[in-house]
Amino acid sequence: MATVKNKAAEADYSMEEKIMALYELQQIDSKIDEINKVKGELPLEVQDLEDEIAGLRTRTANIAAEIEELNQLTRQRRREADEANALIAKYEEQQKNVRNNREFDALAKEIDYQKLEIDLVNKRLKEYSAAIKAKKTQAEEAEGVVADRTLDLEQKQSELAGIEAETAREIDALRVQEAEAAAKIDERMLTAYRRIRRNMHNGLAVVTVKRDACGGCYNRIPPQRQVDIRQNKKIIVCEYCGRILVADPNLEV
Repeated sequence: MATVKNKAAEADYSMEEKIMALYELQQIDSKIDEINKVKGELPLEVQDLEDEIAGLRTRTANIAAEIEELNQLTRQRRREADEANALIAKYEEQQKNVRNNREFDALAKEIDYQKLEIDLVNKRLKEYSAAIKAKKTQAEEAEGVVADRTLDLEQKQSELAGIEAETAREIDALRVQEAEAAAKIDERMLTAYRRIRRNMHNGLAVVTVKRDACGGCYNRIPPQRQVDIRQNKKIIVCEYCGRILVADPNLEV
């Protein structure tokens, strides 16, 4: 629908009307920019807090997964210890019925091996226990930070919501005016305008000539170029900053 409107605008409006619509659009967008300045850094702060909280929650989820993995390893090692103890009991029972020293010594070696396995399991269990304790501490610290950041986020969201509620009616009215002005401009000009706005730190894409200079970068505009600007027959941009130059309607006779 927007493309159809812009094509219709291209056919129905003169170049002068389109240039004036660009100027009007800039005035409206500048008013919106000024209102949004009241929000200050709040939108960015809210986004940063949301990102930080999401990151912390991902971290706690990862820690929980690591703790579960350690618990699984703990259960596995305990089963191995139980199996080793069962084998020791079996071999000790078999030693009671051996026929010679060679069989006794072979069983003794198996018992020693299983005891070494148990020692290794106990060492691993201590390591797992220490790791689980450390990770639980990390998780608690992260959850504490999440709680603090959540309070900060709720406060800033409340502040932002209050500002948006106060300015909503004015912003809505300006958005309607913005759409009406944009409907008079063809798509190519509108795209160029928006691109220039994005590239300017103050959002000024359309400026007037003030005291023979560009209202954006303040470089001097030659007299003949000023005549061309006042005629409104074509889009003229500043050769220094790239902004669209228009004659100040308030100075027109």
